Amino acid sequence: MRKKIVAGNWKMNTLPAEGVELAKQVAAGKHTVCDCVSFIVCPPFTHLSEVSKTLEGTGIAVGAQNCAAEAKGAYTGEVAASMIAALGCKYVILGHSERRQYYGETSGTLNRKMEQAYANNLVPIYCVGENLDEREAGKHFDVVKAQIEEVVYNLTPEQFGKLVIAYEPVWAIGTGKTATAEQAQEIHAYIRKVLAAKFGAAAEECPILYGGSCKPSNAAEIFAKEDVDGGLIGGAALKAEDFLAIGKGFAK
Repeated sequence: MRKKIVAGNWKMNTLPAEGVELAKQVAAGKHTVCDCVSFIVCPPFTHLSEVSKTLEGTGIAVGAQNCAAEAKGAYTGEVAASMIAALGCKYVILGHSERRQYYGETSGTLNRKMEQAYANNLVPIYCVGENLDEREAGKHFDVVKAQIEEVVYNLTPEQFGKLVIAYEPVWAIGTGKTATAEQAQEIHAYIRKVLAAKFGAAAEECPILYGGSCKPSNAAEIFAKEDVDGGLIGGAALKAEDFLAIGKGFAK
């Protein structure tokens, strides 16, 4: 059985005290969700220490939204994977569509970030996905395949065994367009096939999360699909009630 994961990407939202309060609310309601679901919260860097302390012993894991491509040194403003790990983080989001789009992250950069994550025992949540132009041009399979081949294919089998993939249909986030559960399943199944071409049967064990406007109203339908193992949640992760309700998309 693959791990069922609901991860919350808070992005650049909440102040530290608000983040701690949100974490407390998620922890308080976790008992209402099936034990089969693993929750992860990914606050801004400024909150990681306090949120980690708040969630200690609750079974809710903490992740960072990014890490530096270098181990340490004269890189003003960067945050090293070792620093993140030292604060109690277990996960790190890498290759998010916003990082690719706004900050020019390339596969070359992401290979170095993956290396840093693994060197510090962090589990990468590696994001892939196509934009609207690529989807309308029918290039979505090619785009996702390249993002996997250029980064994930460089992992050792042992590293691959500690990877989470998140598929983001960038065209369905904040555009008014919606990806159907069938579209999600189609691309998730394709991703698993691309992973299997390199890693064989181990691809069946890799969790693939859906990251496109997943909310309480559609979570159950999306999570029911064979190759969808959970969600990477944006806006809905900022309300504990909604975040927990998405977790309930997995039947007990």
